[in-house]
Amino acid sequence: MRLPRMLCLLSLSFAFENGRCEKAEEISYLSAADETMQPARFFDPKAESPTPMVVALHSWPGDYKQQTHQEIEKWCVEKGWAFIHPNFRGRNRRPEATGSELAVKDIVSAVDYAKRTTQIDEDRVYLVGTSGGGYSCLLMAGRHPKLWAGVSAWVPIYDLEAWYFETKERELRYTGEIVASCGGTPGESRKVDSEYRKRSPKTYMKRARGVRLHINAGIRDGHEGSVPISHSLSAFNAVAKGKDRLSEKEISYFVENADVPVSLIGKFSDPSYGDQQPLFRRTSGLATVTIFDGAHELIAPAAIAWIEAMDSKN
Repeated sequence: MRLPRMLCLLSLSFAFENGRCEKAEEISYLSAADETMQPARFFDPKAESPTPMVVALHSWPGDYKQQTHQEIEKWCVEKGWAFIHPNFRGRNRRPEATGSELAVKDIVSAVDYAKRTTQIDEDRVYLVGTSGGGYSCLLMAGRHPKLWAGVSAWVPIYDLEAWYFETKERELRYTGEIVASCGGTPGESRKVDSEYRKRSPKTYMKRARGVRLHINAGIRDGHEGSVPISHSLSAFNAVAKGKDRLSEKEISYFVENADVPVSLIGKFSDPSYGDQQPLFRRTSGLATVTIFDGAHELIAPAAIAWIEAMDSKN
């Protein structure tokens, strides 16, 4: 029986064009961070004219082989867009990873590699990540705001120090990995506290006010998932105009009750979210935060729809 087109895309890890199999392939590139070769998965569309690119960032416990963004990768292959999935020092459990200078420069170098390898439209480079990848998305939006045409961050971590205490309270394994990455616990020494600040998107977020931001969190994250939605709401507040910011009381209500405060209840509809519709959404300037009916997860069709919408404006 012949499968419908969309089902084929979801079931296969490649696409066919003119009888030729096309998919992201493992490559290595030179990182300007320390002149080492770093791995990635890269799809080169071999375009005849400048083409857009999506940079996808792996989650906290993942690496460049992770398949979290497989649906987005397939979409890029089908459209003939470039796609790159860098390693940026792998799993976030050691100082070399977790928002380090090495990791940040690895991501920038991955973009540079793609630009040298194929024709990339420098004004149409999009960034997407989930969980630890969402964390890295927010970090890169603040560290290198001019590099991105848009940044779609899903269930991200905004403040490593706050997340340390949240994971410790819930006895999650991430607590030890945060400590290993930052060299100790918050308050242990000035040096350790400096590491938490340097590696947290919170430190740089205001620099991202000129970036198109798509921040998303599931209403039950922090209850069923590992990152309280206060991180997404606080990241939005950092770039929002004063009149658009949520109050601490409102954020606390979201977090504690896994529900929308009565004063913020509204009608929100977005077909790209499917059965996990937005329960709250607010836009300020170039940034939008969406709290959807879900937990700690990515809704790939919504990320794709947002990237398409942003690209149509270029």
